[in-house]
Amino acid sequence: MTDYVIAQPAVPSVAVAGSSARFPVRRVFCVGRNYAAHAREMGSDPSREPPFFFAKPADAVIPASGTVPYPPATSDLHHEIELVVALGGGGTNIDSADALDLVWGYGVGIDLTRRDLQAAAKDLGRPWDMAKGFDASAPCSPLVPAAALGPLTNNKVWLDVNGARKQEGTLDEMIWSIPEVIAALSRLVTLAPGDLIYTGTPAGVGQLNPGDTVTGGVEGVAEFSLAFGPKPD
Repeated sequence: MTDYVIAQPAVPSVAVAGSSARFPVRRVFCVGRNYAAHAREMGSDPSREPPFFFAKPADAVIPASGTVPYPPATSDLHHEIELVVALGGGGTNIDSADALDLVWGYGVGIDLTRRDLQAAAKDLGRPWDMAKGFDASAPCSPLVPAAALGPLTNNKVWLDVNGARKQEGTLDEMIWSIPEVIAALSRLVTLAPGDLIYTGTPAGVGQLNPGDTVTGGVEGVAEFSLAFGPKPD
């Protein structure tokens, strides 16, 4: 048994649908602008340039249920609904034809973004880690094993705020498919069991306010409902 100089931190994990077992989270990768309409609304060209990625801390993943804390240091928190891929295998330089063999399961998450911090960082040419990787910035539904699901093709992706539809799209609108995303990421880092990949968001991202109720889902995978707490002092 390893003797640590401080108490060992808890292992971040995600619930598994229909089971008391949990999925341990190693790393969290997110794909930027993977839907053409979202790329356009963010002022970018939605051509098939190589996908780009950013990361969130593993402990940014929290249940997409109950009350989610509204983060500090922002006046412009945004929602981004995403299919989440949970890897049960890993490797480097993975061929896209083999990529789905690495997938353990799927969930539905929100890439929460402090948009004002992101815009300020971009204007100054600085990293925007604190716009994306803050505490509780990656709510995620319970994961569903891939073996329990059929092929994910044109499944609908949607998000409502206070009962009003804000985001809607289908998985086949992704610029880069799930296998292509996994393959591209494996050429940049060594993937391993426990990695989560947030695969990008459809158009319609927008502001969230304290007290808002948010529901969303990916057809045939999972749905969630949560509310945001008060703005911190």
